[in-house]
Amino acid sequence: MNIAANHHLENKLIVITGAGGVLCAFLAKKLAHTKANLALLDINFEAADKVAQEINQAGGHAKAYKTNVLELENIKEVRNQIETDFGTCDILINGAGGNNPKATTDNEFHQFDLNETTKTFFDLDKSGIEFVFNLNYLGTLLPTQVFAKDMIGKKGANIINISSMNAFTPLTKIPAYSGAKAAISNFTQWLAVYFSKVSIRCNAIAPGFLVSNQNRALLFDTEGKPTDRANKILTNTPMGRFGEPEELLGALLFLIDEHYSAFVNGVVLPVDGGFSAYSGV
Repeated sequence: MNIAANHHLENKLIVITGAGGVLCAFLAKKLAHTKANLALLDINFEAADKVAQEINQAGGHAKAYKTNVLELENIKEVRNQIETDFGTCDILINGAGGNNPKATTDNEFHQFDLNETTKTFFDLDKSGIEFVFNLNYLGTLLPTQVFAKDMIGKKGANIINISSMNAFTPLTKIPAYSGAKAAISNFTQWLAVYFSKVSIRCNAIAPGFLVSNQNRALLFDTEGKPTDRANKILTNTPMGRFGEPEELLGALLFLIDEHYSAFVNGVVLPVDGGFSAYSGV
């Protein structure tokens, strides 16, 4: 049974950015069971449209929109298209984000006598760092500017941002992504306060380490055994396993449904098997 069917969001419009990605595509398909209308935004229209088609074939109501979350005028144009198709936004899920290899080091620790081909902190590319900060932070702020304007005063209106374990403690190798996700957590709290008088709640989900088709090869070798990095994650996850995308769904439904969380505002909710709570000793 899909637990989303227990949440009744008929006549609500959920706008999801990054809807063509693995995680948000999965969540969109599950949210369709709430009977909400779904506007699926992604710079990769084909990926978002595939998700929309699957939802519609299963009896849901969804439409894809090609959207660059870093272009304000484009977001405004998409907002107008959505209004024509479905009306205005009730729930905004800011799912667009990601990292960039140019903003990632090869080594976890700087050491003497490193191989000269090792990409260290000193070799990180400015454009890669800017890309990561822009995509994660501006890519959340700009859609919020556009869609939250329609949400003011609406019953049950709320915004969900996607934070990360990196926002609690930065992971090695990815300083830009860690900083950008910390900014998302901070921005979530700021928005929660700013919109508190006009009936818009804002919360975030901080996913732990989930296994998906996208990262399976990084976490397990060809024999299905955990890689070195995967073992580090498991050692520092008290529950001793990776999460599944399905385990984010309950947290998301709780936060977006005012019947369950009307007084929950400004929260960054870890779904991480205890990773963020564990000191390692």
